[in-house]
Amino acid sequence: MKKIILSTLILTALYSCKKEGNKTEDTAVTDSVSVSDQTAAVSEAYTSKELSPEDVGKYLAQKNDTLYVTNFFATWCGPCMREIPHFKNKMQELKDKPVKFTFINLDDKAEWNSAVKMFAQENQLAGNIILLDGQKLDPTFFTNNFKQWDGGSIPFTYLRKGDQTDEYLGMMTEEVLNAKVDALLK
Repeated sequence: MKKIILSTLILTALYSCKKEGNKTEDTAVTDSVSVSDQTAAVSEAYTSKELSPEDVGKYLAQKNDTLYVTNFFATWCGPCMREIPHFKNKMQELKDKPVKFTFINLDDKAEWNSAVKMFAQENQLAGNIILLDGQKLDPTFFTNNFKQWDGGSIPFTYLRKGDQTDEYLGMMTEEVLNAKVDALLK
């Protein structure tokens, strides 16, 4: 996938360079301004926010009629990246239902404005991502919030609707995600 995107970008850049050589100065100035505007719009679109472990705990404890699907991930985690399309498909399928998908990022803080930002923009998930500084996590965060997860590995998905909860450690297949979400929506 990355090779396809990279190839497309390179071909676009080469094609654009060829076109600009034939343009007048006025058109080139206009194009530069519009490119700057597009870049600014993309930068502004990245709105992931940082929460403290205490605030994440409060978020996880919400009890109402909404189904909360919370996935803990990192951009360097291969299984995490392989399961993201399943979540995106389910998000699209349930967009008009009382379901909220949240992705809690555990990348190092130094990666938030590079790898995490790029991931959020590429997947159009910035509004669904919460940044959590893993350096602030201690064993009580895990024992207070989860039955089986001790923070030792990711991906980890936590589902809650009212008093019902479900936990899944490891990469979720689309079938498992569908079954768990559908069971809690009944």
